Amino acid sequence: MVTNNKSSALILGLLIFLGLTSLGYLLGSSALKFKEYERTVTVKGLSEREFDADIVIWPIQFSAAQNDLEALYVLIDDSTSKIIDFLSAKGIGREDISFGAPAITDKSAQQYGDGNRAQFRYTATQTVTVYSKDIDAVRAVMRELSSLGKQGIVFIGEGYQSQTEYIFTRINDIKPEMIEESTRKAREVAEKFASDSKSSLGKIRRASQGQFSIEPRDRNNPHIKKVRVVSTVEYYLSD
Repeated sequence: MVTNNKSSALILGLLIFLGLTSLGYLLGSSALKFKEYERTVTVKGLSEREFDADIVIWPIQFSAAQNDLEALYVLIDDSTSKIIDFLSAKGIGREDISFGAPAITDKSAQQYGDGNRAQFRYTATQTVTVYSKDIDAVRAVMRELSSLGKQGIVFIGEGYQSQTEYIFTRINDIKPEMIEESTRKAREVAEKFASDSKSSLGKIRRASQGQFSIEPRDRNNPHIKKVRVVSTVEYYLSD
């Protein structure tokens, strides 16, 4: 009876040992396969192109000064009419031209200064804005605007509010093609890496598309926009 119990215990122990050994092998094999499956490479692909802007916003600012407020408004209206007539004669549509109320400053109402009396009590700043899709026509007129200075109009060429702005609006039209290009370039880089490391390129593990950036090509050509996007893609690798 005792001998049978010992035999049974021995057989049970042997079976447990074999079971644990098999389980350890299976777990070890699975871990190796999992590790192998987790080998990845992360690459970036760039798509960069140049496009002409679609819209130009050209603020034309000028200033005027008078001691009589009524005379100042007459001067502003006269200068505004001269600018609009000039633009219209150069082919810019009246619907593309707008202007608002002038900004008037009363020097005598200011509580600061060096105590010296200003030559003119009232000064004004007026802005005539051109909003157009005909960028070539507007840029041509820009080069001729200085001729109005001979008529006594004092233009303001500095400051943020007087800067010309060029806008590119066709971003949604070019997105699919540029994303496809950046993704293709990323895969080319990944395939080169896999080849150099004697590996095979697998499926995509994850991918992310960066922000589209739109910038002037250079300082002298702000109407030409450089559009770029970077795609980041992570691929699986296998031997």
